[in-house]
Parts: sequence; structure tokens; C-alpha cells
Amino acid sequence: MTGNLFDNRAEPPAWFTAYCDGGSRGNPGPSGYGAVIQDPGGRTVARLSQFLGVQTNNYAEYHGLLAVLEWAIQNGARHLRVISDSELMVNQMKGRYKVASPTLRPLWEEARRRAARLERFEMSHTLRGGNKEADKLANDAMDSGTKRSGASGVSGASRPMGQQLSGPASQRAGAPAQAPKAPRQVFEGLVKNGVVHLIEGELPDGILVKIIRE
Repeated sequence: MTGNLFDNRAEPPAWFTAYCDGGSRGNPGPSGYGAVIQDPGGRTVARLSQFLGVQTNNYAEYHGLLAVLEWAIQNGARHLRVISDSELMVNQMKGRYKVASPTLRPLWEEARRRAARLERFEMSHTLRGGNKEADKLANDAMDSGTKRSGASGVSGASRPMGQQLSGPASQRAGAPAQAPKAPRQVFEGLVKNGVVHLIEGELPDGILVKIIRE
């Protein structure tokens, strides 16, 4: 007699799949996230999106991840596979990259806490073309938020009544205004294969930079 009357092998886990994306127009600028969640049969069970105000790309990416993790916890999706086009976030969640940004670190810690509440959790990277619907939802969130808060997309940017936008007394008296000195900016990044990858922010092409090793 061949074979077993009873197959005691455990059933394969039923994976939910979430595609998430976040973006910022200006980085920092008007930002938002979008996410699409599919059940183990490939049916879309949730579409999530939110306008986040003026934030960075990476901030928005993490909020998309936090949103799908919270959805999974609240809806009993014990096995979750997240697909994102943010190489930085995927590698930080996998422990390959350090999280040096003081803005991103609390979001990373919260994402790790939520992921630990699931039985199984995986993340993988895709190119933007593999994340089209989540990307559209993120852009729709930015569009709607920008319309609500004005052309600049900055919410809460109004000034108190009666406050005037004016320069020093010498300028108000007719003295020629001097061009303001550009503020000093500090960017953090990682070197990989001889190329510097910024953790947050963007630099325009052609700008001269100085790298200080610490």
C-alpha cells in the first residue's frame, strides 16, 4: 500500500499582498501615500491614501507602510507581503541600511513594532512600473490635499492678522534690498560602489558639494 491516509503537512500560509507608495512634490513639499491591498486570491480588498502636508518622499513612503501594517493588524491578515519602490525603506526594514535620520527613525521603529505583531512579514523592492496603482493613489492624495490647502500645498501657513511681510527698517526706508544668503544645508547619505546615495532630500544637477567623512 502506498501513500498516507492522512496528510499532516501544514497548509501553506495565506499571504496578503500590499503595494504601497509615497511621494513629495519638492521634497520636502506637498506629500501623500497610496496603497493597494490584495487578499490571497489576488482580489483587491482595500485602497488606502492620505495627504500628509509638507513632508519628504521618505516620510511619505514610511506612512504608506505604516498604513498597510495597521490595516493588516485590524483585519486579521496574519501573513503580509509588502511591495514598495522605495529601495531605501525596503533595505532599512531588512536591516541592510542604518536609519540615521532622526525624522525617519521613529517611523522605522513603529513599522518594526507593527510588523512583529504579524505571524509572517516580508518586504520586496520593485521598480516604479510595478507599483502603478499605489503611485496613482499617492498622487491623487497630493492633488486633493493641494487643492484643499491652496496652490502651494502648505497647510496652516497663514500668518496672524495685521502682520506685514517686510524687511529691515533700512529696506523699508528705500535702501536697496540685499539678496539673502542661502541657508546652509546638511544632507546624510550612504556610499555604495563609490556613489553617494542621499538618505533624505534631493540636490539639483550641477551643484557643487563638499563631502566630509565622519
